[in-house]
Amino acid sequence: MPGIIRKAEIEDLERVQQFLRRANLGTEGLTAETIASFFIKENDNEEISGTLGIEVIQGIGLLRSLVVSPGHVEEEIIDLLDKMVQLAIEKGIDRIFLATNKAATVAFFELLGFKRVEREELPQEFDHSEHIRHVLNVDNSLFLKLSL
Repeated sequence: MPGIIRKAEIEDLERVQQFLRRANLGTEGLTAETIASFFIKENDNEEISGTLGIEVIQGIGLLRSLVVSPGHVEEEIIDLLDKMVQLAIEKGIDRIFLATNKAATVAFFELLGFKRVEREELPQEFDHSEHIRHVLNVDNSLFLKLSL
């Protein structure tokens, strides 16, 4: 697997935002203050080929912006997730949630240890998250949880 996975830096902010926009994802909440909570996968030409961020809400992690370029394999997603889980443990996070609107991805995440949860099971701490409010307005949103 060519390239590297590294923690994003403030100098990466604009490139990460552009990468996410090309994937038709919003970049709200991705700022100079939050970029350090993102990992980026770069190919040998230092082009971004994957991202994964975490939003920490009162000690609970919410995965954000898991995107890989077309043609990248599940192993790269797993590598990004592994790095993020290590970071979450270092930050004292014991639960990570993710939201998806792609039902086909649920089985993949379940193989990685995530468990499906209903909207009503989301932590109350998420009630003030702009991202969660947005996701809740998408009819086919599914939520998963990983206990660390």
